[in-house]
Amino acid sequence: MKLHAVNTGFFKLDGGAMFGVVPKVLWQKTNPSDANNMCTWAMRSLLIEENNRLILIDTGIGSKQDENFFSHYSLHGEDSLKGNLKKIGFEPNDITDVFLTHLHFDHVGGAVERKNGVLKPTFNNANYWTNERHWAWATTPNMREKASFLIENILPLKESGQLRFINAPQGERRITTELGFDAFVVNGHTDAQMCPIISYRGETLIFMADLLPSVGHIPLPYVMGYDTRPLITLEEKSEILNEVAKNGYRLFLEHDPQYQTCTLDLTDRGPRLAQTRILND
Repeated sequence: MKLHAVNTGFFKLDGGAMFGVVPKVLWQKTNPSDANNMCTWAMRSLLIEENNRLILIDTGIGSKQDENFFSHYSLHGEDSLKGNLKKIGFEPNDITDVFLTHLHFDHVGGAVERKNGVLKPTFNNANYWTNERHWAWATTPNMREKASFLIENILPLKESGQLRFINAPQGERRITTELGFDAFVVNGHTDAQMCPIISYRGETLIFMADLLPSVGHIPLPYVMGYDTRPLITLEEKSEILNEVAKNGYRLFLEHDPQYQTCTLDLTDRGPRLAQTRILND
């Protein structure tokens, strides 16, 4: 197995929204903001190369939205999904599977592109994986999340016939997927988000998605204002981060602007950052 971190670009989100009730005087120590209170975040996908499969986990924001949409998020930098896949040596048609942790626009936007004015999946030969509970949640969205579930990012996956569902029963924290790895199912940020658990080079690597966006979110109360059920996120973070610290797992960080992975220590204040590392260091 080979793993590749694939940065699809950087964007900005409001620091207060990203840290919820945590005061700016605390969160700005790890994530300094600009004059408009906006902090820079990565959109970092993971590519799994194993046997005859190329599995891409999440796809970033994509490029098909209009200028007005992108103006809210200050996209910057030279990184792109296709560009960085090409640097690794792959083209979109090489991807066999796209695993979507959840269907918010900054995770699924790159899964669909506009070709000759028609919305079609970016990866012609891939199966796209979500689960039925989250699909139902995303396609009949609540008012709080409606702006994050964009129909043009989601429905073309079903219309193409490339959509597949992983079994994620209600109440099950850890599930087995059809892709050769397990996943944690968490419900605080959005219903039935999935965080892949990958065995790699003798370690356990967990793709944290929006359960833990950055090292700045490691303290348990540091929960995003975007989360639909923040108290559930708090419980999920406590359970999973304590397990991570006790067992020496490594965390893959999708949104941290600096760090690809980290490990945790268990302290008398709860889980805390132990070490940051490049994925293949």
